[in-house]
Amino acid sequence: MNAIALPSEGFTASPSSGFPLHLLPIGEKGSAAAPAPSLVQWTEAGSRGVPDEGAVAFAVTAESAADIAAREALLDRAMRPGRKRKSSEKLRRGRLPSAGLAFCARDESGTLIGTVRLWDVTAGDGGPAALLLGPLAVDPSIKSKGVGSALMRHAIAEAARLGHRAILLVGDAPYYARFGFDADKTGNLAMPGPFERSRFLALELQPGALDGAAGVLKASGRKARPEQLRRAA
Repeated sequence: MNAIALPSEGFTASPSSGFPLHLLPIGEKGSAAAPAPSLVQWTEAGSRGVPDEGAVAFAVTAESAADIAAREALLDRAMRPGRKRKSSEKLRRGRLPSAGLAFCARDESGTLIGTVRLWDVTAGDGGPAALLLGPLAVDPSIKSKGVGSALMRHAIAEAARLGHRAILLVGDAPYYARFGFDADKTGNLAMPGPFERSRFLALELQPGALDGAAGVLKASGRKARPEQLRRAA
């Protein structure tokens, strides 16, 4: 079995900080035989991935039901008041995230400081299965400390490991370009509501996964039970 340490590219593991260092075991690409452990690794990163005086120690973990209240509070702090009126929300409403693809970042005290989730969608009318990423959010007090990048890299790696073929999102193109997202394959696709065309981006985890995809994205994920919806309200 191979192993990779996440996050990569400019992030520095910090065993000297006293936190445990963990590697994420992965099988062959697309294999879901061995689920990833919750704790990826403790990391310290500065604004450019280099430890500095303001570095933050954090771990990326699988989201749990106990994180709902903290996650919603973080999203309220980090995003605009109208976040639940976005087109992306129409594809998430009443659904559960894709299995194994909801993650949190926690600081050394266990406080939730970041979140990202991916959702099952169909890319257009009768189109291929894909994932919709979002929201990605980090506590405003620790922006530009590498937390969002760590969440993104882990989410992409896990989506690939679980055999998903493409990820879509609506977001800032210059930021998401560093992870391989662009608008090349979204020209014939649309969100189920208002959206900015230049911010509708895709990453193919398998080349050609979105070839010929056209039409409006449709939710295809697991439906949430009433008690699950109440907890998230």
